[in-house]
Amino acid sequence: MNRATIIAAATERPIPVRVNGVTIPRDVIAREVQHHPAPKPIAAWQSATRALVVRELLLQEARRLGIAAKPLTDADGRRETDDEALIRSVVDQQVLTPVPDEETCRRYYGQNTRRFRSPDIFEASHILLAARKDDVAAYEVAGQRARELLLELTRQPDRFGALATLHSDCPSKAVGGNLGQIAPGQTTPEFEDALGHLPVGAFSDPPVASRYGFHVIRLDRKIEGRQLPFEMVADRIAAYLGDHVRRRAIAQYIAKLASEAVVEGVELAGKDSMRVH
Repeated sequence: MNRATIIAAATERPIPVRVNGVTIPRDVIAREVQHHPAPKPIAAWQSATRALVVRELLLQEARRLGIAAKPLTDADGRRETDDEALIRSVVDQQVLTPVPDEETCRRYYGQNTRRFRSPDIFEASHILLAARKDDVAAYEVAGQRARELLLELTRQPDRFGALATLHSDCPSKAVGGNLGQIAPGQTTPEFEDALGHLPVGAFSDPPVASRYGFHVIRLDRKIEGRQLPFEMVADRIAAYLGDHVRRRAIAQYIAKLASEAVVEGVELAGKDSMRVH
């Protein structure tokens, strides 16, 4: 978003933005806009304004409580600004959130068992007929060649390795098209979806189209994922639930500060408005 667009958006909201009498300058809002992408410039401007209002509310509260800025430095050597340190400190001091107990974590685990399975692992082979989608003629030829190979394999399935060596455009042709073990996220979405629906020993019919061309796939083996025991994921569940509770508590705390403040020039409404940015 260029500066001209930002300024154009700004002119749609001529009312000065103030928090308890403290004005948030329009050039500060304009700089903040880059961190709030939105479909329309005015939406980005409003989101940036709300973020800065929340920031100002927290800074004013930190000063009212007499909190001193004690900036921290992370593992990469990046140091907080004084304002960041004040915001962190006031939230840490004023927003107390309970740590989820084991019973709560076990209940969540029981209600979400599908989230705690190891992924299925596939062993597969393929023949790739490479072509780019933007080369329509070549892509059509590759698709036709893939269908012809699939037809041949339906008659002589034991020739898969030989046909892969002769025709595949993938380096795996050196080992008869064998791709070894494949975990989720290691192939294209189309390829992965095909693996999930193929019976062991079957060929993909029709060939699978992807950005690389067309694939004739054979599923050689499927290793089913297993349910992970509670003990293995307990820390992950506790961290997730703790973070969820904390974010909600922070939003409620900011909403309380806003209800007690005089905020002019912007409406604070909705979950996005109550986040610490």
